[in-house]
Amino acid sequence: MSSAIVIAVNIALAAFLAVGLTPVFVWWERRVSGFMQDRTGPNRCGIGPIRLGGLIQSFADMLKLVFKEDFTPSHIKYKFFFTIAPVIVFFCSFLTFATIPFADNLVIDGHSFIMSAIPNELGIMWFLAFAGLSIYGIILGGYSSNSKYGLLGSIRAAAQVISYEAAMALAIISMLLSYGSIHLTDIVNAQAGTFFGVIPMWGIFIQPIAAIIFIVCCFAETNRAPFDIAEGESEIVAGYHTEYSAMRFGLFQVGEYAAMSASAAIIVTLVFGGYQIPWLDTAAVQNNLDYIMMAMIVILPIKAYFITAWMKKNNKSKDVNDKSRDTETKILSIAFWVLSLGVAVLLAIFLVLGLGENGVNIATAVLQIGTFLVKFFMMAFVFIWIRWTVLRFRYDQLQMLGWKVLLPLALLNIVVTATFIVVQGS
Repeated sequence: MSSAIVIAVNIALAAFLAVGLTPVFVWWERRVSGFMQDRTGPNRCGIGPIRLGGLIQSFADMLKLVFKEDFTPSHIKYKFFFTIAPVIVFFCSFLTFATIPFADNLVIDGHSFIMSAIPNELGIMWFLAFAGLSIYGIILGGYSSNSKYGLLGSIRAAAQVISYEAAMALAIISMLLSYGSIHLTDIVNAQAGTFFGVIPMWGIFIQPIAAIIFIVCCFAETNRAPFDIAEGESEIVAGYHTEYSAMRFGLFQVGEYAAMSASAAIIVTLVFGGYQIPWLDTAAVQNNLDYIMMAMIVILPIKAYFITAWMKKNNKSKDVNDKSRDTETKILSIAFWVLSLGVAVLLAIFLVLGLGENGVNIATAVLQIGTFLVKFFMMAFVFIWIRWTVLRFRYDQLQMLGWKVLLPLALLNIVVTATFIVVQGS
């Protein structure tokens, strides 16, 4: 029974982060871009008094795509490939997330469970396999469209993938030499220590050059700006998905955000310590769990106070005839206070009654999942931030970056890393 529950939780968490967050990321991107361009962004659509800062707009857009006519242009020759292309992009992007560990191995009643949606022995190789396969959906979509814009987009995507995949693989090799394993849980656990008792032993500090190369290649992997040459609006309209509409177009968009989620998760896992809490490995969290719960009991009401105060200050309606925002603020404030106090009371009960061995292991996993989510959302924000800050690379500039900068640096880093390991071992 416990095995089924753990598997279900892992699958549900992976599905939520990879696909379920798409409306949230769409809203977040539109709001962040609005802020960076000194405009408001979507903030009006709501259900009754509930607007959630415009988040409801994303769900309205999603419903619009579901009910729009799924039109196939008459000039499409390869209708099967045209139909299956967005499905390939979507599923490959979703499956890329499947082996990301959300926490250290969870031990319940003596049985150890890997905290990922699809536990397997492939580790980072699973990510590379499905991340590379998703490009075939883009190529098929552009080729089968029988359109010059679509064909140019697919050709650009093919040229892009051979530019960064080699550098990405070589950067990962440098990391694997340092970590000594291809399994993602082992890789995260290898980042648990500290340098000089202060600096976490994260990949960004162990392998800074490989980490930078890998992050740049992950940005190219998602086909997002500044590496969105496959769909350059100013040059080839929408590129490979110009001829798509309704949910087939929607699958391409969901696949893009699933790829962004997977890239953010793998960057966190390889470079920023994954689920590891800074300065606290799994054993340290378990040994100090009582102190952590006491700190959370104090912190939760304080956070609720500052959040609700910020909401009242910024969401107060200036229109005397519009009381919906004031009503929403009151509802959300009550919800935040009830949630915060409820969790604090629950933690106090656990602190008094004790958790037991299984309870301690589960609480540790919950804390590590929370740590992973914080890092994940911060990295996702960086993806959005970069998209609306850096201009798109030209076609030739991307080739130059991949072959003349990233690839030589990745090769040099492998040589330096291997030499250091051999000298240290001798």
